[in-house]
Amino acid sequence: MNSIAGNALSIRNDGNTPGGYDVDKVRADFPILDRQVHGHPLVYLDNAATTQKPQVVLDAISRYYTWSNANVHRGVHLLSESATEAYEGARNTVQGFLNAADPSEIVFVRGTTEAINLVVQTYGRRHVGAGDEIVISEMEHHSNIVPWQMLCEEKGARLRIAPINDDGELLLEEFERLLNAKTKFVSVANISNVLGTVNPIRQLVQMAHHWNVPVLVDGAQAVLHGKVDVRALDCDFYVFSGHKIYGPTGIGILYGKHALLDAMPPYQGGGDMIQSVTFEQTLYNRLPYKFEAGTPHVAGAVGLGAAIDYVNGIGLNAIAAHEHALLIYATEALRSVPELRLIGTAKEKVSVLSFVLEGIHPHDIGTILDRQGIAIRSGHHCAQPLMQRFGIAATARASLAAYNTTEEMDALVAGIHKVMEVFA
Repeated sequence: MNSIAGNALSIRNDGNTPGGYDVDKVRADFPILDRQVHGHPLVYLDNAATTQKPQVVLDAISRYYTWSNANVHRGVHLLSESATEAYEGARNTVQGFLNAADPSEIVFVRGTTEAINLVVQTYGRRHVGAGDEIVISEMEHHSNIVPWQMLCEEKGARLRIAPINDDGELLLEEFERLLNAKTKFVSVANISNVLGTVNPIRQLVQMAHHWNVPVLVDGAQAVLHGKVDVRALDCDFYVFSGHKIYGPTGIGILYGKHALLDAMPPYQGGGDMIQSVTFEQTLYNRLPYKFEAGTPHVAGAVGLGAAIDYVNGIGLNAIAAHEHALLIYATEALRSVPELRLIGTAKEKVSVLSFVLEGIHPHDIGTILDRQGIAIRSGHHCAQPLMQRFGIAATARASLAAYNTTEEMDALVAGIHKVMEVFA
């Protein structure tokens, strides 16, 4: 097993699916994969946008609402105690999944976007001032661009952009050159949602920490593709969304080092984030509850915990090896298609395949493929600056997951040939 570029994101790179991996058995766990779309079997290749949900996750959510639905933490009755146990149990599951030092370092939020905004509005507003600099990369999702732009506009700070090469790889020397005494924060993607590029996070963290600069890692695209160890990475914050790893929508995670979270002010005011309230003064709750105002998405947390248990049961290394084998197979197949150009050819990448067809708009590609039951994503993928870097407006993107097969890759390529026939 190789560790990709020192990321503490472990992915097998031998290109072979392990003998113990049974993709048909995995597929049987996902009810939606049995449905027909426009008279064709569903070929779901939009996993970078959201993954489908296994039956165990659906059952966990249904079981919670059927038998344990209540508000958490404040109730003394049995249902509230049961709900609290399930909610905090999910937090413990996430702690183990990320190898965080303590459950108090795990904050439940609505998703990656809210997690980044929380850090911007708490740590960022307190520590960034006029003339300071924040470093991000050229491959970031809008969720890791716009909040920092808003902060820079408010504070009179400067947003600096680390460039990438034509293969979609971060230029490490250029990244390091951007760091200086004015740098107050670094925020980078673990994996690009457009390119599939895996960034050398541990190395980036070491560069930033040389200047005593904290680092937030956007892990939305990483957690389903391999094991993430936040302590090995030594990142200061790590964020991801539950729906990207076979869990429900509306739930996500902010991991932060305890000392940093403890020093940050609350993000929102309300119930459960307080110890006591008078009209003269409010005393805030301890971590992580200081950042979890109001009734939380208990069912979402329960579903996320079940999703993590599910992938752990299969084995992240086994899933990663299966996906890598598919990536190799699909990449070779797509390269055989005339007029097709892959966008993002990094040496270290996961199973995300963005491409363009000369003279055919990606939206037309997606629409014609949909009529064949093939679901891909078409557009700028919330990464317009990255599109501009490659001189294009949009791409078609096929993104793979644990339940995809080589037969589906063949269907994708056959579908693309039909697209080309339509425009011939």
